[in-house]
Amino acid sequence: MNPPRRGTPDFLLLLLTFVLVCFGLAMVFSASSMTSAYYGDPWAFTKKQLIAVGIGTIGMLFCMNLHYTKLKKLVIPAFFMIVIALIFVIFTTSANGASSWYTLGKFGIQPTEFAKLIVILYLASLISNKDEKFRNFKKGLLPALIVVGFVCFLIMLQPDFGSCMILFICSAIVIMVGGSNLKHIFLLGTSLLTLGAIGVALYMLKGGAKGTNYRIDRLTSFLDPFSDPQGSGHQVVQSLYAFGHGGLRGAGFGQGIQKLHYLPEAHNDFIFAIIGEELGFIGSALFILVFIFFIWRGILIAVRSPDMFGMLAGVGIMVMFGFQAFVNIGGVTGTIPLTGVTLPFISAGGSSMMVSLISMGIILSISREQTRKEEPATKKRP
Repeated sequence: MNPPRRGTPDFLLLLLTFVLVCFGLAMVFSASSMTSAYYGDPWAFTKKQLIAVGIGTIGMLFCMNLHYTKLKKLVIPAFFMIVIALIFVIFTTSANGASSWYTLGKFGIQPTEFAKLIVILYLASLISNKDEKFRNFKKGLLPALIVVGFVCFLIMLQPDFGSCMILFICSAIVIMVGGSNLKHIFLLGTSLLTLGAIGVALYMLKGGAKGTNYRIDRLTSFLDPFSDPQGSGHQVVQSLYAFGHGGLRGAGFGQGIQKLHYLPEAHNDFIFAIIGEELGFIGSALFILVFIFFIWRGILIAVRSPDMFGMLAGVGIMVMFGFQAFVNIGGVTGTIPLTGVTLPFISAGGSSMMVSLISMGIILSISREQTRKEEPATKKRP
């Protein structure tokens, strides 16, 4: 009997991934064409997004055809590389109040996006290697908390509260799913609340120019954005106007007006507002339903993984997508405070798109183990 042959990737999840990517490219073009026109090319942002999709697709295909367990050997070197990148990015030129990007010509690389995936893989490897020993606080949970806490501290120095919150929540879920002791889970929750409160306090106390504390305004403006429609509530107010203009059926693809320099970052953090304006409530609801189905399909593949590493890595990745989408849509609709994170696969952002596609390559690699087949035994000649 020959060794088992790897199966085919999950076709439905692969199809959903490309549907989301193509939809995102269309919405990036619609949301950015007028802004890009000032640079002499209405396709400027779309072209950059296409390059990121191309690079990310190559990474996805590579990871999809690489047995996911081999990633365990790459986790430690990748972790140290991303820590070094997070340290040095703090000393880069600040943009929009945050030092989060390395500039390479016309492109920017955001190491925080890569840190989310690498930390999830690191925790999955750590927990799967320790197995039952992970239930021991000193040998199991404590090392994991130190790693997550240190990376979150580096991200907060940029500062990037939204990414820090997403990373911590995803890490906490991976740790809980990994079989942490119930007492330790309680300790983790207490630590999360404490560190979160400290992080929020530090984030808000670091004021903006001329003594203004724009971070406090940004976090609290969702309570009543119309109290300061030209200041801290401007983005949310314009976003709500976009949804109002879209109504039930939408104004039509490309027919939105908020992207005409009324809504800042229309092609990035606030692209869901453009979806709501141009495709209406029906289009927005359909997109959310497709995204929920995408998350459900990915989690189903993860929990069916034949080993602990694949299960934890898959769950962590899909939780990262789901929670980040929740934070983005919640902020855009004024449901929760704005944190400035992208909508996965949809918002313009090279680093986010590349990491998202590479992450899907890992999920698809896990799915191949669920359709693996035994090679038929060769008959011997008489």
